[in-house]
Amino acid sequence: MKIGIDFDNTIVSYDKVFHKVALERSLIKSNLPISKISVRDYLRDMGENEIWTELQGYVYGKRMLDADVYSGFINFLHFTRKNSIEVSIISHKTVYPYLGYKYNLHDSARDFIAKFLTSKNINLVAEKNIFFEPTQQKKIVRINQQSCDYFIDDLPEIFALSDFPAKTKKILFDPYLNNKNFNDGQMCSSWGNIQEVMSDDYFGR
Repeated sequence: MKIGIDFDNTIVSYDKVFHKVALERSLIKSNLPISKISVRDYLRDMGENEIWTELQGYVYGKRMLDADVYSGFINFLHFTRKNSIEVSIISHKTVYPYLGYKYNLHDSARDFIAKFLTSKNINLVAEKNIFFEPTQQKKIVRINQQSCDYFIDDLPEIFALSDFPAKTKKILFDPYLNNKNFNDGQMCSSWGNIQEVMSDDYFGR
């Protein structure tokens, strides 16, 4: 079995770091809910979309190591390694931010992987299976090239692209249940839930 996984907002949770950085810059009030979406919506409602865009580049670049791995994901990687399931990280990510300082976002993401997706100095995802693609179309091409049996993403629009491989099963990672009407695959709200799905399929339950 081969599994492809998106990176931002699927493996990595940015809720705390976006809230923290926005507070540091006095962009929000402290009582705003601690979530990336809350910060985004607040700034957009204030007409500060450019500030939001620049903030994303800063967080994904300079503050990447302040982000978190979603609960249960490391356990999921141990499950895949134990059962010889191949995992690829396949992400749509530009090299540099659209606005602000030109942080190398690919390097920052790889630094995050090297620091957090390890166990006893062992990389839990093989370097050869880590891909950051500049466009959504190239992301889809890579999913196809990797012959993914499953692909896990937080964006339903990725699954809706016309060239998404028909043979690849779709799992929408939706921890806040924002897409309750999703019917283009399976929706899971946690990595524990995803592991159950993989286990049932792998062991034929």
